[in-house]
Amino acid sequence: MRPACAIAGAVLNEVAAFIKPGVTTKQVDDYAAQRIKSYGAKSAFLGYRKYPCQACISVNEQVVHGLAGPRMLKFGDIVSLDVGVVYNGFIGDTAKTVSVGGCGVLAQKLMDVTEKSLYEGIAQAVPGNRITDISRAIQTYVEHNGFSVVREFVGHGVGRSMHEEPQIPNFVDSRSNDKLEPGMTLAIEPMVNAGLPGVKILNDDWTVVTQDGSLSAHFEHTVLVTEGEPEILTWPEKVPSKLKV
Repeated sequence: MRPACAIAGAVLNEVAAFIKPGVTTKQVDDYAAQRIKSYGAKSAFLGYRKYPCQACISVNEQVVHGLAGPRMLKFGDIVSLDVGVVYNGFIGDTAKTVSVGGCGVLAQKLMDVTEKSLYEGIAQAVPGNRITDISRAIQTYVEHNGFSVVREFVGHGVGRSMHEEPQIPNFVDSRSNDKLEPGMTLAIEPMVNAGLPGVKILNDDWTVVTQDGSLSAHFEHTVLVTEGEPEILTWPEKVPSKLKV
């Protein structure tokens, strides 16, 4: 998993650095394709259940699964970037939300809280804990800060396939309460709305947006459960020097 995750982390950082006012989401997607190819990897998303893009690019009230197109990014927008790659038969999956040039106070707080909630969840990914420990840590932190977690979409196991068991909700759900064991690789990914938790899918059958039109943010890492502290496989500093551009 480590090489695939290292590539995913590198590509995500490169695509995030490409974001600026005036570029279209199609240009962002094309750049993601170029960077993925440069590492000898393939997009894990393109063609997955007929998804038509290389990366998921979701703007403002779009939660996840946004489609690339002619939309031009504007100063003050926030953009959730989700990158998945396949390399040597394994998948790396990671995401983060960035601002386009800068953003308002609410948007910045939303991004900060969502990212911190991810690390609150990751800290619970230790042997002997359960999925609900991850879920509770994320939900508690998000709601304490006045935001809400999306219910319809959750984190998941990841390995040779994009979505594997167990499911990892960002809210406490007794149906997802597997015990964590060393060797498990988990995609932990809080999706957090500034307003109410409700979402809907647009007519393109992909783009998920907040029902109330509020902003949404999304952060994700692929994490390895070890005998001790969890290892964040998609953490940028773990990219081997030979993979750096």
